[in-house]
Amino acid sequence: MSNRVPSTKDGTASAGGLAVALEGALRSHGGLWFGWSGKTVDRAPDPPEIVQSGNITFAVMDLPKRDFDLYYGGFANRALWPICHYRLDLMQIDRNHTEGYFRVNRAFAQALAPLLRPDDVIWIHDYHFIPLAAELRALGFRNRMGFFLHIPWPPSDIASALPAYCDLLQGLASYDVVGFHTPQDADNFRGCLIREKIGQPIEGGSYKVGDHRFQIGVFPVGIDHAAFSETARAAQQNPLVRRMRSSMGDRALIIGVDRLDYSKGIRERIEAFSCFIRSNPGFRNRVTYLQVTPKSRSEVPEYKRMQHEIAEHAGWTNGNLGEVDWTPIRYVNRSVGHRALAGLYRMARVGLVTPLRDGMNLVAKEYVAAQDGNDPGVLILSRFAGAAYELEEAILVNPYDTEGTAAAIARALNMSLQERRDRWSAMMARLQANGVDDWCRNFLNALASDLVAGAPAAGPVEPGRRKSSSRARTAPMPG
Repeated sequence: MSNRVPSTKDGTASAGGLAVALEGALRSHGGLWFGWSGKTVDRAPDPPEIVQSGNITFAVMDLPKRDFDLYYGGFANRALWPICHYRLDLMQIDRNHTEGYFRVNRAFAQALAPLLRPDDVIWIHDYHFIPLAAELRALGFRNRMGFFLHIPWPPSDIASALPAYCDLLQGLASYDVVGFHTPQDADNFRGCLIREKIGQPIEGGSYKVGDHRFQIGVFPVGIDHAAFSETARAAQQNPLVRRMRSSMGDRALIIGVDRLDYSKGIRERIEAFSCFIRSNPGFRNRVTYLQVTPKSRSEVPEYKRMQHEIAEHAGWTNGNLGEVDWTPIRYVNRSVGHRALAGLYRMARVGLVTPLRDGMNLVAKEYVAAQDGNDPGVLILSRFAGAAYELEEAILVNPYDTEGTAAAIARALNMSLQERRDRWSAMMARLQANGVDDWCRNFLNALASDLVAGAPAAGPVEPGRRKSSSRARTAPMPG
């Protein structure tokens, strides 16, 4: 279960990392994918729309407009998102938002219930659905349920500012496995449980709340590195990539790709690039920085303001540092196709991935996978991105340190070929050792561990409640 679901018309996953990862896992052994349809209505929603695509059943439901505004635009994105990204100053507390968030989770649980089989293993994704297991448990379901958080989890001093904080912790404690990207996030969550005296740690890294035992695990998400590498190689003939190469001349390309969000550190990155040019005048007219930033959450006023502010920063740099025949920053405020983006990564001498805080950041991994191993580019990576725990051979920077990041850009552009190859080889080996299939397999095997040992997983749903029997039963992925 995830907030957004691929197109139910053809079952095609979007280019987003979560969608691609889950689509691959479900295609391998079948299953049901349930979530929001992406539509809002001005009435009570109809029962979920169910579409069969191969061995995947897609089930999506609409949301009333008011509930969506409270649950998504309100609590999820004005309380959970800023707090999980360590931005106490941006959190908004509104009782209606909080009630709407829990009410929508209850509605999703009630809509999902008739579709469940007694032996289903349920994998729930991301901050939108933290209370879902508790709602399903309240309906009597005893199925194995796992939750994976795709964004950071903060330490208790920050997390405790959340509205309904203890209810959210109890909701997470209702799962059988709670997964995070990094050891730090997992440790932060354990610290919250300890501080609030929720449950007690037991052997094997598990916790016990009442009679319920659950596991806290670290499962860094990977990418399909082989497929992305091949896409990047083939994309050299992509029309957009060829035009970009022609327009660059002999200049080096620096690339940043981020959804528009305050957690991505785009303004700070532009300031660091400006500092780099001022501090290294020899690179004037020798580099071009391409920042691709598709719009995001345009209905939220804070994001509209952010769009204008970042555009102004890019404009200031171009106006004050540019020349008649050189625009230092090319700022693109829309999406670029998957294939063309892979080709641009491969062309770029430097990948700038400098979020202020990120759960994982798959752009970092995609940039590494896209490189030509004989002449690879250099990844500059924020130490506050989850990917930094795996890609330690990148140049790690503090994105708040403008001069430090500027110095890292200069270092990357001056780096020897041998050092670039050594760094890239080490990072690529790590991508190969932990791909997207490994992530899915590791999580599902952890979730099914008690099943393998013979523990019951049956829920209260009688067999045969769903008319169609075409959906394959979910089983542990082979390890």
